[in-house]
Amino acid sequence: MSVRQLLQGMTLAAATALVAGCASSGDAARMLNPDPPSKMFADADVLQSKGKFEDAAKKFEDVDREHPYSPEARRSIVMAAYAYYKAGKLPEAIAAAERYTTMHPGTKEAPLAHHIIAQSYFEQMKQPNRDQDATRKALAQLKTLKTRYPDSTYAQKADNQIRLCEDTLAAQEMEVGRYYLKSGNHVAAINRFKAVVSEYQTTAHVEEALYRLTASYLSLGIAPEAQNAAAVLGYNFPNSSWYKDSYALLQKQGLMPQVSQGSWMTDVLKAPKNPAPPPASAPAPAAPAPPATSTPDWGTTTNPPPPSTLGGPRPSS
Repeated sequence: MSVRQLLQGMTLAAATALVAGCASSGDAARMLNPDPPSKMFADADVLQSKGKFEDAAKKFEDVDREHPYSPEARRSIVMAAYAYYKAGKLPEAIAAAERYTTMHPGTKEAPLAHHIIAQSYFEQMKQPNRDQDATRKALAQLKTLKTRYPDSTYAQKADNQIRLCEDTLAAQEMEVGRYYLKSGNHVAAINRFKAVVSEYQTTAHVEEALYRLTASYLSLGIAPEAQNAAAVLGYNFPNSSWYKDSYALLQKQGLMPQVSQGSWMTDVLKAPKNPAPPPASAPAPAAPAPPATSTPDWGTTTNPPPPSTLGGPRPSS
């Protein structure tokens, strides 16, 4: 290599080092002297107002990262969560909002953070025949809003979504319970229907659940619990077609709706003190039948009750 080439190489290396040094100094200066938190927060707010939600979210996060002890830092966390939610970045929105509720519970923006988490999960809800993890998490957050922050705007708007979540979860329990009935697994089916009656008794599914309990208990030969289910159904929903179907099932066994002491159902729903009246248009009670020689089989019962107009399909015979 000639002396001239060597000098040119050294000059180029020095220039490169000088540029790199200037860049490093500039980056270091910016890191050591970032914009004031108020300006960074305002810049993020401008980005959000322009609909650039993901950029706004990152800018809000910069506020917390660069100025963690500033008054703007706390609010920037929940605003980042909101911007991520508006951008459709639901996992990021949940993570930011959960960070806020962990670090700053009970503060002014806490209801908003719980609301963001609830809405992010609520938008991920699926049909009743799919996994309901998001539905359960949405319901938990909505109930948190109702119990911890009952006076907040978000809590006052949560009732309808709570009903939708509970209805979806009850519908899933009914789907699984019907599947177990069709498979002849009455014990597993009873557990599902019990969950509907115990946990989601304000939903429309509770009527069918009580009917299915009547049928399932009869199939297992547990007549007292079948009579309990029908009695509770008739007392709470006397005009329900599910009650008419339950009444007819009991009549075929020479039984009537009747409450027994100690049944779990009487602790969950209102129960009649006297035998439940027959449904309107029900036939006269049948004479007591002789003891059955075998337990009723739901899957092969002849002349099953007609399909009701209120709910899901009957198990096929």
